Amino acid sequence: MIRKRERRRPHHNANGFEGATVKDQRPGGTEAFLQPQEAELARTTARLAIFEAGAFIREKFQSRGPLAVESKGTFDFVTDVDRFCEDLILKRIRKAFPDHTLMSEERPIENHSPSHVWIVDPLDGTTNFIHGFPMIAVSIALAVHGTLVMGWVLDPLRRELFEARRGYGASCNGRPLAPLRESPLEDALLATGFPFRSKHMAEPYLQAFKDIFLHVSGIRRAGSAALDLAYTAAGRFQGFWEIGLKPWDIAAGALLIREVGGTVTDFWATENYLQNGHIVAGSAPVHRFLMEKIEPLRKALQGPCGS
Repeated sequence: MIRKRERRRPHHNANGFEGATVKDQRPGGTEAFLQPQEAELARTTARLAIFEAGAFIREKFQSRGPLAVESKGTFDFVTDVDRFCEDLILKRIRKAFPDHTLMSEERPIENHSPSHVWIVDPLDGTTNFIHGFPMIAVSIALAVHGTLVMGWVLDPLRRELFEARRGYGASCNGRPLAPLRESPLEDALLATGFPFRSKHMAEPYLQAFKDIFLHVSGIRRAGSAALDLAYTAAGRFQGFWEIGLKPWDIAAGALLIREVGGTVTDFWATENYLQNGHIVAGSAPVHRFLMEKIEPLRKALQGPCGS
């Protein structure tokens, strides 16, 4: 049983930020940004929080009990599970790092240190969760001085934890992920997301979709950008593109892909995807192919500041 009520979204500015700037561009490994003890505490804290949230989500998903569902906007929802997991994760981080800034999907940003920003999605794929569709994730990333340095994406149903540390590669349940292979386009399986918040973009999106679809093995739209990016890093997908995402949707997944040698940019080949929410990711050849084929979307968005 689902109980719905309307709700106003917490205020974020147009690119999803309130006073925090995050870009993924500064060189150097984790040690260039965090002391060893700080990095280990960050890893321990994030893993504990993400596993606790994942266990709660898994229990609620499997029980299929009543959900309190609120509407944040057209076709955009939040549940009591989102809120509980967000509180759990932020409490853990706040206890370990009281001076760090916290950026999360369901509440206004908590501005403290501008140099350390945690980016949290407590339940990516809320609509999937509501309908019992088993593609959901929890995502946590840490940016230091504007650079993504650590990231975690958990699939709570399959119990897969994807983890990345800048300069040290990426793993799934502790097993290192291999560098991305340059598969022929005709063998490539890609992932995307529909512009459900911007349905006026449907026509250029579908034009780009068709141009891409005609050249690849297949395209999947599973409804969790965090998992799509993690699966791309793991080689299950060979590329991903989507418009209008938020930092918490893509921060951890973007780092995963970069750490296995993939390319991640926005639609204008810059690293502003966390700011504008328009992302293209994959191996270098797939990324070049996607950049060519998304031209209808690029024109419709009218430049890097497009909606």
